[in-house]
Amino acid sequence: MLGCNEFMVVGILSNIAQSYHVTLSSIGILVTVFALVYAISTPVLTTMTSHWNRRKLLLVLIAIFFVSNTMTAMAPTLGWLFAARIMTALVAGTIITLVNLFASIVTPMDKRPMVMAWVGAGFSIASVVGVPIGSAIAAWISWHASFWMVSGLTLVVFAMLVWLLPDEKPEVTGSIVEQLSLLKDHKVLLGIGITIAVMAVQYTFYTYIRSIITSVLGYNITTLNWLLLMLGVMSIIGNQIAGMVAKNNGFKKLPYVFSLLIIFCLLLGVALKSSILGIVVLAILCTLVIIYGTTIQLGFMDEALKNYPQSLALATSLISIFANVGISLGSLSASTTVRFLSLNSVGYIAAIYAVVALLLSLKLRQKTKNDFN
Repeated sequence: MLGCNEFMVVGILSNIAQSYHVTLSSIGILVTVFALVYAISTPVLTTMTSHWNRRKLLLVLIAIFFVSNTMTAMAPTLGWLFAARIMTALVAGTIITLVNLFASIVTPMDKRPMVMAWVGAGFSIASVVGVPIGSAIAAWISWHASFWMVSGLTLVVFAMLVWLLPDEKPEVTGSIVEQLSLLKDHKVLLGIGITIAVMAVQYTFYTYIRSIITSVLGYNITTLNWLLLMLGVMSIIGNQIAGMVAKNNGFKKLPYVFSLLIIFCLLLGVALKSSILGIVVLAILCTLVIIYGTTIQLGFMDEALKNYPQSLALATSLISIFANVGISLGSLSASTTVRFLSLNSVGYIAAIYAVVALLLSLKLRQKTKNDFN
């Protein structure tokens, strides 16, 4: 539901621009505004509502999401559309936070890594299934109909949550300052750094993935859609590997994952000279960049449970907050690389961020070593 709402816009930007008779660049700001509001509002809303009943809060936020998404579907003017998207961005991050929180509460400890990995896979599934369907509906009927589809899905999700969501267990709460004390923890800061670095790796090459596949590797538009679908499937596979890694002392294994990431980032520059080898390396990269997530997410939550119980909700939101920072950094790096070098060079720049992730993961492994002895 959330993935379709967020990702569909990118696939139907041209449709939206045509309907309002504005330039594509004017609509492109819509994506930037959404990400900015999302990143700022999530920690603020999460900490301010920490004393509220989590079950009621999630249902209220889903209801607000339904209203804002329906407003998007109805939007008669561009101003209306921007207001609706901002309203959606205000609640989307906190919804993800609460979903992860409830998933961890209802899941037995031995099954938690794989369940959290499946929750994370929701976004990959949305990119593989939901976005193409939304784009097809936009081309067949209108882009408004794509968002009506998400509103229908939201009603189903809301009904299932009312039925299945457990009553909230009492949690330790604290002031906003007490909750933010989590951000002083060295292990949490290392996890945040890894999140930013890995997302920067991904978006250094993924920002221009369509141009890489068509202009550099030479595939046509029809083949492009199938290849993007395949890369999305690789992301889902990466989510499942992430669950297995997290289940077996993930902090110990992350340096090996990032070492592989460095190797394949460096290989990308050479591989892009071959249409087959290039797409194989891209598929492997799309798998590797996902693997860190579950380990870091559970690490944030475990650290909060042990030392900062008042900050549990904030801990659950850190990945989604700082992933947007990494995405912005990676996109900036990609555009700068294309401007001064070429698309063939994005892998070498991504490798720099992968080295940073490796160094941070080695330090994090050292700090968490006693936790597994």
